[in-house]
Amino acid sequence: MIENKTDRRKFLSTTAKATAGLLVAPHFNINSALPKVSDNVIGHGDFKYKVHKEWGNLDPSKTPVKNCHEMVMDSQGRLIMVGDDIHNNILIYDKSGKLLDSWGIRYKGGHGLSLWNDGEEDFLFICDTDGAMVKTTLGGRELLLIEHPSEYGAYEKEDAFKPTETAIGPNGDIYIADGYGSQFVLQFSKEGEFIRKIGKGRGTGNDQFQTAHGVCIDDRDKSNPTLLVTSRASNSFKRFTLDGTYLEEISLPGAFICRPVINGQNLYAGVCWSSEIDFVEGNMDTHPTRTNPNSGFVTILDESNKVVSNPGGRAPQYLNGQLQKMLQQEPIFNHCHDVCVDSDGNIYVCQWNANKTYPIKLERV
Repeated sequence: MIENKTDRRKFLSTTAKATAGLLVAPHFNINSALPKVSDNVIGHGDFKYKVHKEWGNLDPSKTPVKNCHEMVMDSQGRLIMVGDDIHNNILIYDKSGKLLDSWGIRYKGGHGLSLWNDGEEDFLFICDTDGAMVKTTLGGRELLLIEHPSEYGAYEKEDAFKPTETAIGPNGDIYIADGYGSQFVLQFSKEGEFIRKIGKGRGTGNDQFQTAHGVCIDDRDKSNPTLLVTSRASNSFKRFTLDGTYLEEISLPGAFICRPVINGQNLYAGVCWSSEIDFVEGNMDTHPTRTNPNSGFVTILDESNKVVSNPGGRAPQYLNGQLQKMLQQEPIFNHCHDVCVDSDGNIYVCQWNANKTYPIKLERV
């Protein structure tokens, strides 16, 4: 048994970060996006939307983006996005699309973004696929750094670690999805002490993953919160207890889904691309010829995990209780990488590999 090396967790004070050159000084670029709205209404049933394609547009010479990876909403109602352009990894918008702040100069693999409030203050958890998870304040001050799991006795040094997402448990535990690395979910205490690995790595078993791209706490049952983990290449979410016991799989055929997002009693996700081809053993994420690029959409599930709307995709269809393949219907999106839902039910869509486009707003109608 490998001893946990909890003494190697890293807490970063302001002084230490300034010495190391890691202190991020926010810079302010105040701008407004163009309010062009499509007349087209997308979605199904009670979840239909108008498309604001230019909602988040900014001046790329001042505030550039490569990929808009993920977005969260803070307790002030501000929309915070992470990307992988080190001129400004973090963009902070208001609901009108006005840029309020931008910062971040070193997260060249900026990919995952989660927000947690400890009862007094909001904190961000940034996953950098270059091999780190960083906890920060909303202004960018780094508080906790978790690097290669071999430092904590969780991996061997040669094991790949490319974290893609975090989720924060009710007690502050940190769950890190190693979606581009060794395909585990790693559980740490809020102080950064390693607790356990969840799942059995890459594979097709119940407790294995094919691209463990996203993770979230499903707290729709307040008395029994659980962990939802994406298995993107197998077109599904997998549910676990908070201590890592496998419970069930939610199959979403045809849809290469990103992270699960809970809002009210509904479950939302961006679909990065879709495919007519059934899943076969092996990581289909690494075989783009098996899929249809630029074929993303958004999917929405109800409290019983039944798909009720696919904005940009075909209407969900069930035959004999079985969900049929879900594919893009309209070429509105390229690769929907994440969604954020505001208090009015509007959806903000972040896209990967989409010609450096800014976030899109879907206004609920």
